[in-house]
Amino acid sequence: MLNNIEAVIFDLDGTLVDSMWMWRNIDIEYLAKFSIEMPLGLQSCIEGMSFSETAVYFKERFQIPDSIDQIKSDWNEMAWVKYRDEVPLKEGVIELLQYLKLEGIPAGIATSNSRELVELIVKKHQIEEYFTSIRTSCEVAKGKPSPDIYLLVAKDLGAQPERCLVFEDVLQGVMAGKNANMKVCAVDDDYSKKDQEEKIKLSDYFVHSLSEVLNLF
Repeated sequence: MLNNIEAVIFDLDGTLVDSMWMWRNIDIEYLAKFSIEMPLGLQSCIEGMSFSETAVYFKERFQIPDSIDQIKSDWNEMAWVKYRDEVPLKEGVIELLQYLKLEGIPAGIATSNSRELVELIVKKHQIEEYFTSIRTSCEVAKGKPSPDIYLLVAKDLGAQPERCLVFEDVLQGVMAGKNANMKVCAVDDDYSKKDQEEKIKLSDYFVHSLSEVLNLF
């Protein structure tokens, strides 16, 4: 898996941390504040969007009266306690990060989450030291499946895109990695079970847990 690989890039939610479950709950709670019932298929519509793109989508689709900044601030506040108290690292994360560091392979994070929440997560789990670059989709023109975020992190890491390995849990993220001309390992997650067959088809590798990855080297 690491043959000819110069850098490894991770998605965050659903890949490094077990958090996809909570965002559906936040969407339900947030829309309820405006007496709106969450429509079926909403998560599929916003999958891969940056934090800012998602806020724009909510404002336009549901006619939210608040500003984009206020919407994002409310989401950050709602997610903060859950990330702090309820969201664990996924199995095998620490061991894989330690291995990459030992081998001198730089690692980065490319996430659709907000900068504030990413910083909370990496500090809480004490994994900051393992990442040379941490970028959010709000820093590029388009969110996933656009390759922009992965190309930016690859540049930070000084690696050619074709020599990067991406770990992703959702279909839009897998597509982003492939659109960046990178190798992609799809990671199993309950949230994306519906897309598992397509994830496996599009990616170069598939694992049920990051704890399996070390066995593939």
